[in-house]
Amino acid sequence: MYKNELPSPFFNIHHSPNQPTQHSSNMSDAENKHSMAHHTPAPPQVANPGPLGLSAFSLTTFVLSCYNAGAGVSPTGPATIIVGLALFYGGLVQLLAGMWEFKAGNMFGATAFSSYGAFWLSFGVIFIPWFGILAPYTTKDAAGNDFTYELDNALGIYLLAWTIFTGIMLIASHRTSGGLVALFFALFVTFVLLTASKFNASTTCQVAGGAFGIITAIIGWYVALSGLLTPETSNFTLPVLPLKKN
Repeated sequence: MYKNELPSPFFNIHHSPNQPTQHSSNMSDAENKHSMAHHTPAPPQVANPGPLGLSAFSLTTFVLSCYNAGAGVSPTGPATIIVGLALFYGGLVQLLAGMWEFKAGNMFGATAFSSYGAFWLSFGVIFIPWFGILAPYTTKDAAGNDFTYELDNALGIYLLAWTIFTGIMLIASHRTSGGLVALFFALFVTFVLLTASKFNASTTCQVAGGAFGIITAIIGWYVALSGLLTPETSNFTLPVLPLKKN
């Protein structure tokens, strides 16, 4: 997720099969042929999926947070415009970035992208009637019971679980970079406020959570840009304050 370079074994030099390595001046033709037969090509280089995953996370977070903060729209109005982004960009694309992080050997990035990609997918399907998630809360059952009041508590438990997970990721980020620590700290505060808004039916907490969500998205975009502006591809770079490992 957050590595700009691949491990050095990807850059090992391999000799061309048409130019066998000369280990000594008296190497026989049979030894040369044996060496050529056991030549192993270099594995293909995997591009850094970090900027893609961070961009998908940040854009989707930004849009939903604008709704939560009431930025140009009512904070209590419908936010179904987020469904498409949650399913495809924040969800599917970020999940794929997590799978590519596994390929690159980055456990932290793979865990973060795969998990938050699944978060956005699970969040998006809540608003799709075909899944029937909201129906039990918004319609009366056969006995005439109305469970609308339980919806906020159910969403509060859902957000609480993601708050706990984000706290875990915040702790795990302490050996990555200052940029990522700031990102997960802002995201943790965002989840805390949104969780409180559901349990307490507080629009104030929701708006505050939306404001922190916007900050989270901006930090995420910054870290994503820093991953795109590598010394090999850009005339300048952005600092993310790498944290030293003991």
